Amino acid sequence: MRKHLVKSAAIVGSTLLVLAACGSNKQEGGNAGGSCDTSKGTLTIGVVAPLSGNLSALGIGIKQSAELAVDEANKKCTVKGYKLAVSAQDDEANPAKGAQAATKLATDPNVVGVVGTLNSSVAQTVQPILRDKKIPQVSPANTNPSLTRGNDFLTAPKRQFDNYFRVCATDDLQGPYAANYLVEKAGKKKIAIVTDGKTYGAGLAAELSKQVAKKGGTIVGQETVGEKDTDFSGVIAKIKGLAPDAVYYGGEYPAAGPLSKQMASAGLNVPLMGGDGIYDGKFIELGGKEGDLATSVGAPVESLATAKAFVDAYKAKFGKEDYAAYGAFSYDAANAIIGALGATLSSGDWAESKREDMLTNVGKYSASGATGEIKFDQYGDSTNKVLTVYQVTSGKWKDVQTGEFTG
Repeated sequence: MRKHLVKSAAIVGSTLLVLAACGSNKQEGGNAGGSCDTSKGTLTIGVVAPLSGNLSALGIGIKQSAELAVDEANKKCTVKGYKLAVSAQDDEANPAKGAQAATKLATDPNVVGVVGTLNSSVAQTVQPILRDKKIPQVSPANTNPSLTRGNDFLTAPKRQFDNYFRVCATDDLQGPYAANYLVEKAGKKKIAIVTDGKTYGAGLAAELSKQVAKKGGTIVGQETVGEKDTDFSGVIAKIKGLAPDAVYYGGEYPAAGPLSKQMASAGLNVPLMGGDGIYDGKFIELGGKEGDLATSVGAPVESLATAKAFVDAYKAKFGKEDYAAYGAFSYDAANAIIGALGATLSSGDWAESKREDMLTNVGKYSASGATGEIKFDQYGDSTNKVLTVYQVTSGKWKDVQTGEFTG
């Protein structure tokens, strides 16, 4: 053996030089000192989110956080033999555009999973398209409970799509959590509701409304506006006459910020509260005022020890750009797909026949993520039920309460 090695030294040396030139150095424990073996090709993780338009701040945070997870996986050689790539599709917060984006991704045999969507209404069009191709979808932001458990989610929950999962808490928790804070902590007994009529906003407001009544408060009135409306004077006049202690807005920040500003201008000096759809710095820029409130999923990212590595890595990669409300959740969603892919390919190469295993392994995925424990229940919902109330204080969002809804 020793004699053979001596005779072959020149051959081995030249072979090593060729391998180094080709960048084909397999690493079992990471990428220290060399590149990963990607000889089996490239596999793709799709992203469907609003990358343009009024909600692009949230969508870009989702996209870039998924890219960060993929970059880290590639550097660690997490998926042996393959390079991972991101294909980000702009849904413009529009269900029809979301369907087009999902269809494009579903036709690519190398797409192994999709991170998205932001909007629950967009998810409704995307879910069946990805389901038909057995492509796992992990949402960082969808909060409408019907997406996983059906319209009778409280009394007769039933899994709707076996390919759909999410890493955030749902509105049947978020709405009541907000109601408890408004009525019991903030002392707001008379609440007016304004929604944009879309799946997310209407559903969230409905859950809040039921809990307000349980806690002894009163919904004094309810109005609907268009998500692209800019003049809310008519609605404000109606609400002002009802003398509410607070206004709850079911929708997103592009309308919520101006609504709050116009409320103050009209002399309706009460806080506006909303859900995670208004929890963004853009809400304040657009007119959100001191004392306004929002709930959002999870604990404040900056306060979590588990999120420090994500925050540091995101800032190092993207500079001053904000990961926004769902960046850490998107990072965790992408890592759930990546982790499941690693488990799926431990017994062979990627092929269409692996899609069933991929769905099974996403469902079984369990890890400590940036936002805490990442694990799914029998419906595909996150087992992490933590929520936070934020208040606009000195021109910035400040967390004022974190916990779980307990009834």
